[in-house]
Parts: sequence; structure tokens; C-alpha cells
Amino acid sequence: MRLGSRGAVPTAGIVAMLLAAACTGERGEALVARKEPVVDRYHGVEVRDDYRWLERSGDPRVHAFAAAQTAAARAWLDAVPGREAIAARVAELMRPEAATYADLRWVAGTLFAMRRGPGAKQPALVAMDRLDAPGSARVVVDPNVLDPAGTTAIDFYVPSFDARLVAVSLSRGGSETGDLGLWEVASGTRLGDAIPRVNAGTAGGSVAWNAGGTGLWYTRYPRPGEMPDDELYFHQKLYFHAIGDDPANDREELGGGLPRIAEIRVASTPDGRRVLASVQNGDSGSFRYFVRDPDGTWSDLAGWDDRCVHAALASDGSIYLVSRSETPDGEVLRVPAASRTLADARVVVPPVGAPIETDFYADAGLTVAGDRLYLRVQRGGPDAVMVFDRDGRPHGELPSLPISAVDEVVPLGNGDVLFRNESYLAPPAWFRFDAASGERRETALSEPAAVDLSGFEVVREWAVSKDGTKVPVTVVRARGAGLDGARPTLLTGYGGYGLSRRPRYRDHLAAWLERGGVFAEANIRGGGEFGESWHRSGALTSKQNVFDDFAAAARHLIEAGYTRPERLAIEGGSNGGLLMGAMITQHPDLFRAVVSHVGIYDMLRTELSPNGAFNIPEFGTVKDPEQFRALFAYSPYHHVVDGTPYPAVLMLTGENDPRVEPWQSLKMAARLQAATASPSPILLLTSASSGHGVGTSQEEKVAQQTDVYAFLFRTLGVGP
Repeated sequence: MRLGSRGAVPTAGIVAMLLAAACTGERGEALVARKEPVVDRYHGVEVRDDYRWLERSGDPRVHAFAAAQTAAARAWLDAVPGREAIAARVAELMRPEAATYADLRWVAGTLFAMRRGPGAKQPALVAMDRLDAPGSARVVVDPNVLDPAGTTAIDFYVPSFDARLVAVSLSRGGSETGDLGLWEVASGTRLGDAIPRVNAGTAGGSVAWNAGGTGLWYTRYPRPGEMPDDELYFHQKLYFHAIGDDPANDREELGGGLPRIAEIRVASTPDGRRVLASVQNGDSGSFRYFVRDPDGTWSDLAGWDDRCVHAALASDGSIYLVSRSETPDGEVLRVPAASRTLADARVVVPPVGAPIETDFYADAGLTVAGDRLYLRVQRGGPDAVMVFDRDGRPHGELPSLPISAVDEVVPLGNGDVLFRNESYLAPPAWFRFDAASGERRETALSEPAAVDLSGFEVVREWAVSKDGTKVPVTVVRARGAGLDGARPTLLTGYGGYGLSRRPRYRDHLAAWLERGGVFAEANIRGGGEFGESWHRSGALTSKQNVFDDFAAAARHLIEAGYTRPERLAIEGGSNGGLLMGAMITQHPDLFRAVVSHVGIYDMLRTELSPNGAFNIPEFGTVKDPEQFRALFAYSPYHHVVDGTPYPAVLMLTGENDPRVEPWQSLKMAARLQAATASPSPILLLTSASSGHGVGTSQEEKVAQQTDVYAFLFRTLGVGP
């Protein structure tokens, strides 16, 4: 039966349909969430919550509800006509025959990389002695051998400066709670050193080696018994470990007096004479920097109010900072190697006419490589990397594809770099850039294309938001496709934390495009595509701008003739899942289908979870009256209205998610199912073996993507 009509049907009819799919019985009874009202009062406002009980993760009724929902969703998705063909095509696209490489590091004549081999469930850490010889790679750490089930993943790795040892954080089931181990690179032998709780989904984790590879600095969270259980994912500190010593003897180096939600990154120079610690106050974008001298003394380099948002430590001990003190787009400062104070900094790269892109957790926006500085700048979604010498003289840009992203700029020690370039239609390619000649050469590490996409094109268009702001929309479409409003269209976006949505090659996207689909991505406010002002205009009490921008992008696709509401779907995850929730409740008639991954929906209780506390600088807190009013005004869970014909919804969550509590999805699904007056399904899938998406096995990624396309094809009426 094609679920396309928006006509109202009794809620009982929807429940009956799902119960039948779930095979009734005890599982069927658990499928319907019982209302158990709780009333809270915020600043004089009473707020009713019918499904608070679903927040109790240890309650057997909650497990039964999640299991029944998954069974019902599984039955619906498995019955999609042509599902076998969808699954086969997605698997073909997402399981390449050749190995792919990411997270590269060149250390002491050895290239380290995370390699995903054909058929592997998780990427493995490999090492090769030449830059362009993947055939010579030897495996150092393989999670697939450590855990054949594929639930163990490498969170991060850091080689010693002599490339003799490598520190690796491993976590299980998508939890991101990582323990550190040490391996010999040449033999792949694991040493006896084991340090628990160096990484988590709240503040991440970091490691830096000393000069001789005899010890390392590492981040650590409290261990059970050191603090109450509800504090174990806060209070990150920095410790030093001597190789071969008992970790119980490790000394605390930094952390006392830092905020409860401190997030620490550490780096060191090859001679071991200087260590740099970058500390962010939660997800605030406010940073504090410390430097450690050879005598073990830590000094404040820059404070929370100095508006330095990124720091890079050069091999000679000098420190380069991206500062927004004088300009919102940022400029580059250099602090001499002998200095411990920002007062000695001088500007080496003044504003360049585009915002400097920084990301505390991912690829750096400023890379120091020999006598060159590589600076990534944003251009409204697509980006570029500008090249300067260390005195700030410009040397052009890294050659790159149009409408593309450049990332993973890997120093080779002499000013040359490896870098990765990808676009919506071109898979990631690895290039070696010669700083002296300005030439690039593609390496054998490039990812082969799984399918020929030459029949498609990428265009950049503009939507106009509610307040008149112009919002970029990138559209991937078949060449020569008519604008008759008939195309099934999938729109995505994010809009948060100052993170820019850059062009990215999605290996599975051909399964959508080759069935006549259009793909679109909106660079909405809340991101960093136009600098910090773009971010701040979509954060805290201005968050509604994010939703207005995305709705404007959807309307643009309709008005431009790409699609119409009954053929339009939207997809987002995490903060983008919040975006999906807002679209469901604010514009239920604008879309036929919504896919929401690990989303946030109850904005009044988000901050009570560990990672939610880190997110307060981005979203705000209910403790502040003005911020409460803004949160309550858009909180999706609180704006579901009984009797509304909601679109078809597929929500996906993971039991081990350390960033967004699974109960967010459970509560939202229960509320929507009780309220909707539409025959369109509200489906909820809960994975027992994954979390927020980090560390999910390749097999599970393929299965999840198959479910997404099966859902979209059926609800939008997409044929073979």
C-alpha cells in the first residue's frame, strides 16, 4: 500500500497498523507508550511531559518499548517493494573493491593511515615507508582482529616522533569511551601499558609524546570511585605517563581550576622542549591556552576573553594562533618560541577576505608545514586552502576542484604537504603538493569512484529566508533535467556549532540520483560558512533563524521547479536531528518524508545529560529566563499538536550514544505516534550496537543506509 495521502485517520488506526506489523502479543502492547504526565514549572510556565518515564534507561518497560518500535519499523521497512534491489545497490556502492585511506600522518619517514579494506567492518591502522606505495602498507592495529564482531573502533592514534611506537584509543559499540594502548609499529606488538578512560563522547581525547618516546601526555576522565557516577564524563584533565610504569603512578599535569566542561587538546614539539594545551570551555568557542617549558612549568598563554580560537605548535616551538580579537573572520598571530605570553604575539597573516575555518575536534584550519602556513578558508560551504610562508607572504592556493572541500593537510617536513580534495561528485583524492613549484600530483592513495557520475552536475543557488537573509543551496541534479516539479528531492542541513557543511562525496548517493532523485544541501545559519557572525545568528536565542533558513531552502526547491511537497524529503542528524524535529512541528505540510538520525527533540531537558551540559553555550539553558523562552518556543517535543497530519518519519538512534541520549528519540516517537492524524508511518529504529555514528561498523552503516532509501523510495513513490 502506498502511504501518500495526507487525509486524517484516527490514531487508533495507525497503532493498529503498527501492531499488526509487530506481530501483536506482548511486543504489541509495549508498542503503545502509556502517558504518565509530569508537570514542571519554569519561570512561572507550567510544562507537561507525558513520556518522562521513557528517560529511565534501566526500566524494562523502556527496553520493551524500544524493542517493539524497532520490530514494527523493521517489519515496515523489510516489506518495501524492491528492498532486495535497494540493499544490493547500496552494498555495491558502499563496499568498494579497493582500500580507502584517511587520517594520514607522516612521521620520521613513515606514513600512517586509517585504511578500510574491502569487506572490513572497521578501518585498521597501517604504516608504509613510502608516501605513494599503499601496496607496501603493514597493519599495526586491526580492530577487526581484536573484535571480529566489528564493534571495536579506533577513536584516534598518535605515533611517537621516531615512529617506533603508536598510542591508540579503542572504544566499543559506538560508546566513544576509549582506553589507550601502546603498540610497536614495526612488529604490531602491543605493550603492557593500558590507560583507561582517555576518550569520551563529551570532550573527546588527546595524546602528545615526549621527545624520546619514553612517555606521553594524555587526557583522562575520572574513573569509577573517584567521583559520583553522574560526574564521570566531566572534569577532563591532563596526565603524564612514563612507558612501562603503572598508570596509577601517572602525574596530573593540568586540570585543576578548569571548568567542569573543559575540553583539552595537547601537542608537543619533536625535541620535547615545549607542550601546548588548548582548552575549550564546553562547546562555547571560548579557549584558553597553556604552554609547558622543559622544567615542567605550565604558563597561561591566552585566556578565555582573548578570542583566540585555534592554535598550532611549530617544530621550533613558536605558536601560531587564529585570533578573532580584531576581526570576526580571523587573522593569524605568531608567538615566538621563547615567549610564554600573548603580549609578544605579532600578526603574520592579516584578514584574507574570507573567514578562517577552524574545528576543535576535526581537521585543523591552520597547518604549519616546514616554512609554509596552510590556511583553510570558508566560501559559503565550499572551501579553499591559502598558502603563506611563515612571515605571512602569500603563495597562492592549493589547486582544487570547483565547489569542493580541501581537508587533511598533512605536513611532510619540508613545506610540502599531502592533502585530500573531494566534491559532491568526485570521491576523495589524495595529492602531494610541491611548495616550491606550486604543482600537485595525485597519489595512489586516492579513492576510486564506485560509479560514473558524469551525467550529473552541481549548481549553487540562493534561497531567501524569512528575515531576508540569502541562504546558499547546493543542488546535485541530472544534466538537462526538466524543472517540472516532479523530481523526488532530498534536502539536508545542519546549522550549529559554527560547523560548515562542506561538499562531501557520499558513496551511496548514486542510488538516489540514478532513480531520478535530486539532492540538495542548505548552508543555513548556525554554521560557519560565512564566519562567526553566521554562527551566532543561529545560536542561543537566535536559533529560530536556523529553522527559517531551512524552510526557505525547501520552498526554493519547490518554487524553482525541482519538486513539490509530496515529493520532498529532508534528512539530518544530531543537531541536524533537532532541525528535523523543528521542521516536523513547524512545517508539517512542507515535506512528505523526514529522516532524523540521533536527534535532539526535548530542548528543556537536554542539558541534564552529560553532553547536554557541554552544549549549553550553543543552545542556552532553561535556568536563564530569556533562553528558556527561546528554547521552549521551538523545542520540537513540546510543539507536537494532536490531530495534525504529520509527514512520514523515520528516526534512528543508538543505545550507546554518548552525545544525544536515546530517550530523545523514544519520547519524540511516542508523542508523534499519539498525535498524528496522518496514515504516514512514524518509525523508530534503535540500534543495540552503535552510538552517535562514530565507530559504527561498515556493515551496520550499509544496513542503515538501505533502511533510509527503502523508507524514502516507498514514501515518495520512487520506482526502479
